[in-house]
This record gives sequence, structure tokens and C-alpha cells, in this order.
Amino acid sequence: MSAEGARIQVLPPDEARKIAAGEVVDRPAALVREFIDNALDAGAGRVRLFVDGGGTRRIEAADDGCGMGPEDLALCPLAHATSKIRCLDDLNTARSLGFRGEALAAAAAVSRLEIETSTDGVEAWKLRAGPGGRFPPAIERTNRARGTSVRALGLFDTLPARKKFLKRDGAEGALCRTVFNEKALAFPNVTFHLTLEGHDAALFAPATLAGRFAAVTLSPHEAPFLHEIHGLGEGFAVTILAGGPELYRQDRRLQFVFANTRRLNDWSLLQALEYGLEGWFPNGSHPIGAIYIDIDPRLADFNIHPAKREARFADQGALHHAITSALRSYTRKSFSGAPYAERGDERGGRGSAPLSPGAALAADAAAGVEGGAAGGGAHGAGGAGIDSAARRAALAALLERPPAFAPKPGRGAKGGDALSVAEQEPAYETGAPRLLGRAFGLFIIVEKGDTLFLIDQHAAHERILYDAFLAGDIPRQELLVPIAFTTESPEDDRFLAAEQAALGALGISLTREGEGWVIDALPAGWREGDGDTVRELLNLKSAGAQMAEHWAAACACRAAVKDGTALDDTTAFALAEAALALPVPRCPHGRPIWFRITRDEACKAVRRSKG
Repeated sequence: MSAEGARIQVLPPDEARKIAAGEVVDRPAALVREFIDNALDAGAGRVRLFVDGGGTRRIEAADDGCGMGPEDLALCPLAHATSKIRCLDDLNTARSLGFRGEALAAAAAVSRLEIETSTDGVEAWKLRAGPGGRFPPAIERTNRARGTSVRALGLFDTLPARKKFLKRDGAEGALCRTVFNEKALAFPNVTFHLTLEGHDAALFAPATLAGRFAAVTLSPHEAPFLHEIHGLGEGFAVTILAGGPELYRQDRRLQFVFANTRRLNDWSLLQALEYGLEGWFPNGSHPIGAIYIDIDPRLADFNIHPAKREARFADQGALHHAITSALRSYTRKSFSGAPYAERGDERGGRGSAPLSPGAALAADAAAGVEGGAAGGGAHGAGGAGIDSAARRAALAALLERPPAFAPKPGRGAKGGDALSVAEQEPAYETGAPRLLGRAFGLFIIVEKGDTLFLIDQHAAHERILYDAFLAGDIPRQELLVPIAFTTESPEDDRFLAAEQAALGALGISLTREGEGWVIDALPAGWREGDGDTVRELLNLKSAGAQMAEHWAAACACRAAVKDGTALDDTTAFALAEAALALPVPRCPHGRPIWFRITRDEACKAVRRSKG
């Protein structure tokens, strides 16, 4: 029953067939979800869940919601009995979690169902129903405070074939707890109490959205690093909770999407979370966060999945853009700190930032100027006798993967952006570097003063190419065989048409031919196949104002030297020297370029005095 007190009715067969997707209870967690949804739809301020035997012995949800009278109670276990909608058109405005009227009927088909309810705490009623007609519905008086308790006992006792496929009680109980936690995340103003196998397992008091997320998912010392971000769009609003650079995981289990308080499995919107925070976390790790969407029900269809875990949105692209834009705007302002703000766009854009070592050496190579940003002589093994001209030539050769980009007057590489971590590493020690060698086909080893550096050759080269790409004119190469393709959606066509000129500035020559598109030219050095090229191009749709940075990162990653590439001493030394001088020592995707260990740290590691 809904909180507004509308009476339960059985939907007409025609309407039921159009709306219902066939509720199937496959495991205890499915009933947990349905029982809690009903409690929340009834306006509960407190929900208590009991799970015994992994949910097979008992699942009970007790609430303090609006309750039901005896007439409604008699109808509620019948198929397609609901108080939340009357016809198909009501789905356009429905905000309730349930609406098909299948959950309690499905529960009665696989368990012994008991419901106790009261609308006022004075009169209370109890119903019993069960599978196969063995327990026909019966209603009797009972005692209960206002609200409803729904209890499923002996789940699948009459369906041994289904029961044998369940996991152990502990595993099924853990799945029930996962559903419980998801509901707690979506309704922070409601008290949630879980009793699992007779023991109190969780109690979440009313809290703010961020406070509830922290209570459910984070440890106490992680909570201060959670940020709340807001965005708006046509017909919707988004609230995003995201962990800062201090918080990340090696998997995506702490990423959530909720739309009108429903948990959704929407990989596109989770991708928006990753894109919006791209560059703030090391490669191979993932941000923590949740996206809460409040959308006009007329712009979303929640009736496409039996468990309502998927939805179809009228404009998925607008949601994606709102999420990434809100995240990028917030991170630029709030994650950067003073050193980054002084380098970045906030004080004058690209032209105000100094040339990075890679971009400066590209300019030197193009102009034939002696020396370069790295400067200085080389000393020691692998570095002796390599003069500045040789180093400049070596780095220029590296920059020609693709060819060196000559910077425009007054333009410099960005010292920081949404793709790089806003963390200024302490300046490395003074003194001339000394090349010691290479290791594992991955690292260049350099000694400088009292510090040893292991430099990731791919990440270093990638950052240098990235900075040079953003700093200069982008040379294009005409394609001998143009790439013809068609998009999968009008939204993609609109993006390509609107950004045709901007893409041209990035070295991508794109023209419209009939219903499709043709790529005539790409940046020099681009070597991807047709399919990958088109995918990378359409991926820029979600980049927004950071389109140039995303494309630069893609070009740089593909052109940079790969793991296992053997570099001669001159090239390795030039690359290492430029890497150590980078103002942002991280690759465009946020991974550190080098790792260092001081003499003192090395001595401590082997338990000896500095000596």
C-alpha cells in the first residue's frame, strides 16, 4: 500500500500483461529487496530486517509505515494487486519502488507468507498464505503497532529443485545484506536495522546522504575524504558522492547508480563517474562514489527489467554529460590545491603555463637551438660524453612518434588539467643525473644526488608527447583509404556535426556523406585500425570541454615507447632527464612516472648506518 493510503486493487488482465514482466524469486535476496521496497513505499521511517538460515528459514521486514486495513490485506497477496498504479499510463508519473503487484504473490508461491499490519496501532490484522493452496489466505485479529511486518518462512521448501541451487547460508545471507545496504544508501533519512542469524549486524541512523554513504561503505578515517557534487539538466538533477584522490579501490564494488532511489546496473553512467574523475587515480584503480539521479518519471522507463535494475532514459547522453561536467568542474576547483591552481587554467589558460620539458625540447628541435629544457651535462655510466645536442636530437626523435609539434607563439603545454593529478611532487635533488641502466624492460634507472629514480619509460614518454600535443599545431596525414562509418544513434551524429571544427583542430578531418561519415585525415603517427579509431572518436563525446586533453592522451599512449622497447643510452638518458624535469610527474591517466628511493631509505632497508 502506498503512503498516500490508496486502496489496493487487482489490475485488469490487459493492463497487467502490459505492465508485468514476470516476478521470479530466485533467491532470498530477491524477497529482501521486495519486502523493503514495500516498506519504503508505505512511508516507513524505520525498517528492520531479520534474516535466518541465509533467508531460507525466515525473511522478515518490519516497518512503521501507513499499514493496511483488513480489506486491503486480503487482496495484497493476489497477483497484480497494487495500490500504486491503476493503468499503464500511471507509469509515466509513478515514483514508487514497486508498482506491478507481483512481489507478495510471488512470495506466497514459494514460502509460507505471514503479514501483520495496522493503520492506527489500535486494530491490527494478520494474514497467512502459502504455496499450492496448502495455506489458503486467512485473516485474523492480532496486536501490533502502526505499520506492517511481512514474513516469509520456509523459502523453497516446496521447491527442492530450486533450493538445491542456493549457496551456503553465509553466502546467501551476505547477498541479503548487500540488498539491505543498497536500500540504506538510497534512503538516508530512514533508520535501517539488520539482524542476521540472530545477531545485530547493522544499524544505520538517519543521516545526510554523505553521512549514510560513509557509514555503509567507508571506515571512519576515510569519511573526511568524501565529496558531494551537484549538477542539473533538462528534467533531472544529479547528486554525486565521490572519494578524493586519497580514496580508491582495485575494483568497482563501491560504485553505485541510483535513479529515483532505485539502484541501477548502468555501466554507461558508471563510466561517466570514471571519466569525470579520470587522471586523479593511479592506473588499475577505481574511484569510490555514488550517483543519485532525481529525474522526471516521464523521462525514464523503469519497467524494462523484472527486478527494475535497469532503466531506459530519454536522453542518456545528457545525463552522462551532466555527471562528467559536474565532476570535472568540481575537481579542478577543489582537488587541486594552491600549487596546481597556480599552474593551471584558472590563471590564464594554456598560454599562461610554462612550456613543459617535452614541449620546450620540441621547440628547440624545430628551431635548431642549442641546449634544451633538460640542460646540463651527462655524467657516469651510460651518460658520459652525451652532449646537449645529442640529447636534444634523441628527444626530438622520441617526439616524432608522432612528429614534433612546433608550439604556437604564446602557447605552452598545460601544467595541469582534469587528466593529471593535481599533486606537485617535491623537487628532485640538485646535481647532475647519472644513467645507471635499465631494468625489466620497463624502467630507466638514474642516480641524482642522494636519490635513485626508477623511471617508467612508457609513462614518461607518454606525458612528454601529451604536453607537446597540447602545446603545438597538430600535423595531419591524409589517409590513403578514408575511413567510412555510420553511427548507432542520432546523438552521435549531433556530436560529430557540432564538433566537426574542433575535431579538425585536433588533426581529425571529418566530413558528412549521406547518412554516414568519412575520416579523411588523422594526426601524423596515428596507427590504430578503423574500428578502434571510430571508437576513440565517439568516446570523445563524453569529454566535454576536455576533448583536446582526451584526444591528446589517446594519441600519446599509442605513440609512446612500449614496455620492453630497448632504448640506447643516449635516448634513455634524454628521456629520463626530461621526465625528471616535468612539472606534473604523472602520465595523462594519472599514473606516477617515477619512483624514488633516497640513500637514507636504502640504508634503513638493509639496517645499516648511513656510513
